[in-house]
Amino acid sequence: MSEEQKPTNINPEQPTEAWFSSWFDTPYYHILYKERNCTEAQLFMDNITNYLNLPENAKVLDLACGKGRHSIYLNQLGFDVLGADLSENSIAEANENANDTLHFKVHDMREPFEEKYDAIFNLFTSFGYFENDEDNLTTLKAIKESLSEYGFAVIDFMNVNQVLKTLVPEETKTVEGIDFHLKRYLKDGHIYKEIDFEDKGQKFHFTEKVKALTLEDFESMMEEAGIYLLDIFGDYKLKSFHKTESERLILIFK
Repeated sequence: MSEEQKPTNINPEQPTEAWFSSWFDTPYYHILYKERNCTEAQLFMDNITNYLNLPENAKVLDLACGKGRHSIYLNQLGFDVLGADLSENSIAEANENANDTLHFKVHDMREPFEEKYDAIFNLFTSFGYFENDEDNLTTLKAIKESLSEYGFAVIDFMNVNQVLKTLVPEETKTVEGIDFHLKRYLKDGHIYKEIDFEDKGQKFHFTEKVKALTLEDFESMMEEAGIYLLDIFGDYKLKSFHKTESERLILIFK
């Protein structure tokens, strides 16, 4: 997740209503997170697709796919994959890898798809971004409506309890010669990460904001959405979920 694209019309001091639509569309987002563990991610996809026992050529939706690296791997496993993301820049780049069984499109996850899918994956804490909490419920309903009769959905979210216990309030990460100054804190039920850096003589400021959703929050929303929660795992090896210790909160539902 190329870093070659330059951001257009970015005012670094201008707050936007939807922080993710500006931050995710910059090359800096992908620079900051370029070290994300691909091997671990692929292990998770191997494990979860085996667990779901998906048939060959199953139709799979990678929801909030970014530049599509996980969509590409799922396609290599033999699935017919659509990667969907709100970021036009990311989808434009992902489309360079498209083939007969791998497609990408710009899509708002709050909207259901006409096509029905055997599996829908929302991976690596790509949920809980919206200003309005109702939009999280709307997204769950849209996922449910986009599943085939025998389809399964997977949300891979942070384990909020463990994240808060190990939260690093401030740190600096240097990537590709850029010093990213990071501040993290909990406020009004959201986990914030403020990101400040300079590049080419210009100062930038972005804020990530994710709803601090617990298992109980998901269970409540899923009940309201008429969703059946089938299983819960606590890491990418699909070990049991433990509220205070697990690295992840992985939800399997339909």
